[in-house]
Amino acid sequence: MRMRLNQACRSGNIAIYMNPIRVIVAGAAGRMGAETVQAISSAPDLDLVAAVDKSRAGEDCGTGLAIRDKLGETLDSVPADVMVDFTHPASAASNTMSALKRNVAVVIGTSGLSSEDLSAVRLACMESGTPALLVPNFAIGAVLMIRFAELAAKWFPNTEIIELHHDGKADSPSGTATKTAELVSEARESVPRKTVQTIEKHPGARGANVKGIPVHSVRLPGYVAHQEVIFGAPGEILSIRHDSMDRKCFMEGVKLAVREVRGLSGFVVGLDKLIFKP
Repeated sequence: MRMRLNQACRSGNIAIYMNPIRVIVAGAAGRMGAETVQAISSAPDLDLVAAVDKSRAGEDCGTGLAIRDKLGETLDSVPADVMVDFTHPASAASNTMSALKRNVAVVIGTSGLSSEDLSAVRLACMESGTPALLVPNFAIGAVLMIRFAELAAKWFPNTEIIELHHDGKADSPSGTATKTAELVSEARESVPRKTVQTIEKHPGARGANVKGIPVHSVRLPGYVAHQEVIFGAPGEILSIRHDSMDRKCFMEGVKLAVREVRGLSGFVVGLDKLIFKP
């Protein structure tokens, strides 16, 4: 067993840690889940205590731990401080509420949850007194992109968003694009006036309307996660873009969320709440 301390005690060049943050990863066999398993296992102040995924039950998760198939049983039998969920929109809310009922804080990386799901999670946080953090995007650069777009919206109300992801992503628009559109819509001081009547020869040609912002989703093999926020004004274009070429870029954000979630109150949305603390 590795002994770890939240505040490192150093003897020579060796950091000794006690009381690590005990983490369960749900959806451990998926792309993000598998990357998270490795990131948690390699962090000196975090301890992967269980990996759960119905599709690969019994297999080694890559760290010597066998993947489990039943989350409820795992939560009951394995002491944990935080659960990270990278499963599916159909199961993420129920997984989260199962953890909250057992006083395990939750980091939700699964996107596509319905408004009803979010309301249920928010209520579960209140009733259990245990926090949950929903993160649309764990990349630090993506969080900065959204903040920059929010700042630009005051001066450039004409905005469109293009988000591009791998063809295995189930939901669209992405959680990042939806969050960006919501913040841009709130930040801009005027709503652009339509100069022509839009005629869509094929429904959806102008993208989804998210809070008055057109959002276009692309799903193709070869992409990981990419987004461009385009602002237009007479005589100029401002483009703010972020590209994730490897899922490793999300791991610093995942670890930050795991380390900080227990200090939050209730249900919180966005890694920006941790990065841009007052």
